[in-house]
Amino acid sequence: MSEKNTIVGSKIKGFREMKNLSVEVIAERSGLSVEQIISIEEDEQLPSLGPLIKIARALGVRLGTFMDDNDELGPVVCRAADRTSSISFSNDAADARKHMEYHSLASRKAGRHMEPFIIDVNPTEKKIFKLSAHEGEEFIYVMEGELEIEYGKEVYHLHQGDSIYYDSIVEHHVHGVVGKSAKILAVVYIPF
Repeated sequence: MSEKNTIVGSKIKGFREMKNLSVEVIAERSGLSVEQIISIEEDEQLPSLGPLIKIARALGVRLGTFMDDNDELGPVVCRAADRTSSISFSNDAADARKHMEYHSLASRKAGRHMEPFIIDVNPTEKKIFKLSAHEGEEFIYVMEGELEIEYGKEVYHLHQGDSIYYDSIVEHHVHGVVGKSAKILAVVYIPF
């Protein structure tokens, strides 16, 4: 497991303990199970963005708080050469199967309302996915490869140069076309 994943789990636990909240309270507030919260905090389970957003809301912090390195008030430049570490999430927190690696483009920006990422979408052979929903909006631009997005009852196929913008409150799932990888620019907006 990468160092960033450990940081995310420990940051969640640190915020929970700092606010003197039990795992049970966070589970109740987020709608997640106690076991799922513990597993995420102890880095046994790679969460998808949906559960992380629910935990952030339950703690009263921005999603980006779990990924922040520093807090810069002015503009933040992210050089390609400096973008080496990634944060991995699963596509389904129940089976903790990693299928995306997120490279944050604004982890040092304080008070942000958007979360921009370059995401490496790893190949999968899976054809049926568990959809998730959360507050906010998402914008995705395909830089390389092919992407498939299940959105409600629709399926959208995107190729290099294509983009999609959607309300993430509708159940959705982002993944590569079976057996193929992709690289995308994704911007997630979560109202706070």
